[in-house]
Amino acid sequence: MTDTILHMVGHVGTDVDYRRVGSGTDLSTFRLAATPRRWDRAQRQHVDGTTNWITVQCWRALAVHVRDSIRRGDPVVVVGKLKTEQWTKDDVQNSRFILEATSVGHDLARGVSRFRKAPRPVPTADGEANGARAAVEEIEDATAVTSADDGPRRLKDAS
Repeated sequence: MTDTILHMVGHVGTDVDYRRVGSGTDLSTFRLAATPRRWDRAQRQHVDGTTNWITVQCWRALAVHVRDSIRRGDPVVVVGKLKTEQWTKDDVQNSRFILEATSVGHDLARGVSRFRKAPRPVPTADGEANGARAAVEEIEDATAVTSADDGPRRLKDAS
């Protein structure tokens, strides 16, 4: 099977809609706006073309990370599979394109961002995360960069 993979650069045009579907699968969706810009010789300035809008779907862990990281207006780069969603309403066949994201990130050509790795939950016998998760978060917080002026902190070698 051949998938249509593409990347889009644009701005998040709506608030991220997060929900759980089916048997608890995480899903986040948002609308992505991409406006082409070109140089107009006659006007001697850049002019905007027609904005292209597409719905972006993010599943599972990506859905949770997008929910916690992306806001309306953020410049982003989205990579994913182009899909067609079809439905019938009032005996009329409808369709739209969906970009099923495999990766979403801030567009660093337009600003700065700081990455923080999400800790993995440590399951216990009853499926709950235990104190190990808190310990991991405490270690990550202690080694995190506190400001943009500080360089990365390094743990001292134990040898």
